[in-house]
Amino acid sequence: MNSTTNDTDTTAPEGQPLLLDQPSPPAKSAKKEDSFPVFLIKLALIVVIFRSFFFSPFNIPSESMLPRLENGDYLLAAKWPYGYSRYSLPFSLPLIPGRILAHAPERGDVVIFKAPPGNDVDYIKRVIGLPGDQIQLVGGQVVLNGQPIPKQRIEDFEIAVSANTRCLSPQFAASRADGTPVCHYPQFRETLPGGKSYNVLDLGVTPQDDTAPVVVPEGHVFLMGDNRDNSMDSRFPAVEGQGIGIVPQANLVGRAALMMFSTDGGSSWLLPWTWFSAGRWHRIGGTF
Repeated sequence: MNSTTNDTDTTAPEGQPLLLDQPSPPAKSAKKEDSFPVFLIKLALIVVIFRSFFFSPFNIPSESMLPRLENGDYLLAAKWPYGYSRYSLPFSLPLIPGRILAHAPERGDVVIFKAPPGNDVDYIKRVIGLPGDQIQLVGGQVVLNGQPIPKQRIEDFEIAVSANTRCLSPQFAASRADGTPVCHYPQFRETLPGGKSYNVLDLGVTPQDDTAPVVVPEGHVFLMGDNRDNSMDSRFPAVEGQGIGIVPQANLVGRAALMMFSTDGGSSWLLPWTWFSAGRWHRIGGTF
């Protein structure tokens, strides 16, 4: 019987030791995956950077910016148009000295800002006056640098009554053909120098319809709500929780950019189907 031989030559050259098969060196271990807490920290940093320097969400808790913004709207604000300051950061952390990459807003911009004097509450209004502008209201019409801003009466603004919306007085209450209760408000179209147009509400004669002329100081802006008779804005002295006075540009946080979501307030966490029925889906995606 022939013996079986191994194909491998195990004979070492003369004068050299015989080398037996050696185990291969261990492969480099795969890079250790980050732990879950490290992942959460990285995710939090990304969110903070995004919200501080790119876009940040804001919700609308009142009707001072009707008809453009409704109570229950959620929007994204662009953070870069006016530069960055401590108010760009979460909790207004004092990590940015002064204001960097500063730019002035334009008339007609819808801006988010920290309201003086406390500087700790986010407000949203429309820019009407820039530094050096003289602003006055006469009979409910804005007079800019001595020239009345064109104000044209258009169709009434209609909004459905909901958990987030109640008519300001019975005179504005109405019903649709199907019985849905709604509010009807007198609506006007204003056009600023340069062509920027937007709708405002003027509900009647009020004390704030007539103001003394004021000149906007350097580094400040004159802001007003589109719901002219239901907005504590730059027509009123800066008192915490009330008027805002003429606002320093250093307090600007961002410019309204995109509508993300809107709800009429009729949802309940315990009733999941109401999460959909309460949505004002037609408002999503609107720009400013």
